[in-house]
Parts: sequence; C-alpha cells; structure tokens
Amino acid sequence: MMRSHPTQWLLSVFVTVLLCCGVSHAQSDGARQQIQRQQTQPGNNAPVWREVRGGDNPYQTTQVRGPESAVLIQSGGETWRQTRRVFTYYGGWVLTIVPLLIALFYWRKGAIRLKGKPTGRSVQRFSSWQRMVHWTVAITFCLLALSGLIMLFGKYIMMPVFGRTLFSWIAVLCKNLHNFVGPVFAFALMLMILTFIRDNLPKAHDIKWLAKLGGMLSGEHVPSGRFNAGEKVWFWIGVLLLGVVVSITGFILDFPNFAQVRATMQLASVVHAVAAMAFIALFLGHVYMGTIGTEGAYRAMRTGAVDETWAKEHHEYWFDEVSRAQPAPARGAQGDFGAAAIKQG
Repeated sequence: MMRSHPTQWLLSVFVTVLLCCGVSHAQSDGARQQIQRQQTQPGNNAPVWREVRGGDNPYQTTQVRGPESAVLIQSGGETWRQTRRVFTYYGGWVLTIVPLLIALFYWRKGAIRLKGKPTGRSVQRFSSWQRMVHWTVAITFCLLALSGLIMLFGKYIMMPVFGRTLFSWIAVLCKNLHNFVGPVFAFALMLMILTFIRDNLPKAHDIKWLAKLGGMLSGEHVPSGRFNAGEKVWFWIGVLLLGVVVSITGFILDFPNFAQVRATMQLASVVHAVAAMAFIALFLGHVYMGTIGTEGAYRAMRTGAVDETWAKEHHEYWFDEVSRAQPAPARGAQGDFGAAAIKQG
C-alpha cells in the first residue's frame, strides 16, 4: 500500500474544508433569505412552488402511475379555471337571451296556424321506430342539459338559495346522472342520425325556403320536402355536428382511464361545455317550432300522423310524393291514408 505524500494530504484537507465552508455558506444564505421572506411575506414559498410546478427535477415523483407520474402540480389547471369563468359568463347570457327572443317572436307573430280547414284524413309522417328514437334522444338530452346547467351555473344561482349542503347533494346527484345518461344519449343519437339522414340531404328547393325563412315572417306559403331547410339546419349543425362533439368530449371526460393527460381533459371540458350550450340554444328553437310555434307539429311526433291540410301547407313536396305512392281507391275518409303512406312516412 502506497503512502500519501504529506503535501497531497494537506491539499485534499484544504479543498474539503473549502467545499464544506461553501456549502455551509450557501445553505446559511438560503436559510437567511427564507427567514427574511417569512418575516416580510409570511407563507410565501414561491421558490419552492416554482420548482414543484416546473417538473424539471429528476427526483420529483408522485404515487400516480401514468403519463404524468412526475408532475406534482399541473399549472394548466389555473388557465382552465379562468377560461371556465369566461364561457360560463357569456354562455349564461346566450341561454338567457335566446328564450327571451323566442318569447318576443311568439308575442309578435304568434303560432303558425293552418290557413285551410282540416280534412279529417291523416297522413302517416313518422313510424313507431322513428318516434321512439326521437323521444329517447329528446328525454336524455333534457336530463343532460338540466344536470349540466346545474353543475355549471348552480354555484352562482342555487347555492345562495339552498345553501352549501343541499346544493352539494344536488350537484353530486346531477354529476352521477350526467355520467350515466351520457352514453345512452350518444348511442340513441347515432341511431337518430342513421334514421333521419336520408331525408335531411340538401335539395335545390331548400335555398328558396332559406331565402324566405319559410314564410315565417311574411306568411307566404313556401313548399318543402319531408323536412324543410330549417329542420335540416337543425339536423346537420345541432344533431350531427354539436351532438357528435358533445358525445366524443363527454366520453373523454366520462372515462378518464385511457391514458389521457389532464391537459386533454381540460380542453375536452371547455369544448364540451361550449358545444353543449350552443346545442341547448338551438334545441330551444327546435322545441318552440315543434310545439307552440307551429300548430299541429307536436301531434306529428306524438302520434306519428298529421292531417292532409297540415301536410300540404308545411311539406307540400313530401305530401305530393306520398299521394303519388298511394292508389286513389284505397284512400279512406277518416284518418286512413293507406299502407303506402305509412311506409313512405
């Protein structure tokens, strides 16, 4: 074993002392700064939290197992929270103004009523399958809209009235209802799209209908097919576009166990809420036109049949197609337009 030279031994001791003094000095400076910060800004641990938020520390870890296992704090959550306030504010105004505009329109124009006298003869407009799919989508959508609005706006509207405890119970109920009804709505929506897409394809006469807004303002008779251009706009923008968007983003939020990171969930949450509020606004217009806005429209989806006069005045081209498909001798006098009309509907 070789013995160290006295000079080397002294040099190593000297270097060790310097390092210890440097570390001790740095630690004492850091501790001194932290003590001073606690005196001037109690509770301010900004340097520590900056390091935690950065996520660059190789020794930083959590108990989470997945893509974000080394992220202690995801700073995008604050951005999401601020963004949520913005679309909640403007979305609240949209969902307030739209019903007011509908009420104003009804007050000024009233319902669209039949000009002719009902004949008493019915035309089958919707089959049992079509009505079942429609009402499944409608009912589940209403449940989702109500529960979603409570979760989004309840903190500002309901909690001051009911208190924190009761509102928390209502919010938890709405959350679970929303999570379980959502997949049912998405499945029924796909069936609805497949069921009605053929009759909602654009036609040349739709341009004229849109140019005259279907005569809603002028009272002019504007013929259309089985669905008019307004209903087709609702189908393509509301049912198909917004419906698919809220369904996809809803699945992302409903099943957070497919390796999606928190940033994906936050983006899906924003897109889901904005699309849902637009969907609800269009839905209000659709409900108005299908109930009190148009005489006889609700009967079509409730019973599946409409009077001949209603069919002629609202969907003349479709009525002509049904009439041509129906042999004249088979037409009954009271509500029996024949089997061909049922198939056509």
